Amino acid sequence: MIVFLRTLILFSLVVVVMRVMGKRQIGELQPFELVVAIMISELAAVPMADVEIPLLDGIIPILTLLLAQVFLAYLTLISNKARTIICGRPSILIEKGTIIESELRRLRININDLLEQLRVKNYANIRDVDYAILETNGQMSIIPKGACQTIKKQDLGLTGPDPGLPLTIVIDGMVVKHNLQLFKLTEKELLEKLKEQGVSNLQQIFFASIDTTGTLTWQKKEGF
Repeated sequence: MIVFLRTLILFSLVVVVMRVMGKRQIGELQPFELVVAIMISELAAVPMADVEIPLLDGIIPILTLLLAQVFLAYLTLISNKARTIICGRPSILIEKGTIIESELRRLRININDLLEQLRVKNYANIRDVDYAILETNGQMSIIPKGACQTIKKQDLGLTGPDPGLPLTIVIDGMVVKHNLQLFKLTEKELLEKLKEQGVSNLQQIFFASIDTTGTLTWQKKEGF
């Protein structure tokens, strides 16, 4: 009966903790979130199996990990630098149809693994891929070439400009200067473009990105 009750208590606690951590699926977890999830499962299993271990010796570490996860998740929301340190950066594996060999070697990904991921995303031919990006959660995003997107323009005898890789240039009112420099834009020039669309201050912008055609995609913060 004691083992039964301890199991119910720890099970309920882990369910609550995982709910507080969020609704993301395992494949969408950031590395630090996956580590926390694994450690919580281990910490919960030990007091379940050994009744001589005080229940609090399992509950306190689990709650400590929850607080650590919530703190780190909040930190990644308010700081780009913290997000880069904790979660890392997305890695471009294919750029403009060319495989970046140095990036594959750095990430220890072989060409067969890359081709397998492309096939999983329904791109059997690498020449149809403009960009392949390994996201920070381990998933791969594929951006097809302009003529191969959804309804293929080439089937209709039409061609269109490749939009390239859209880059984020504003996150929560903060300019991502590195990406802005890649498009040879200054903050002043960016603001002028946004002013043409009714934005007076970069602090009003929740998210903004730009592609190689110069098209801006943006959204204001709530309340503006």
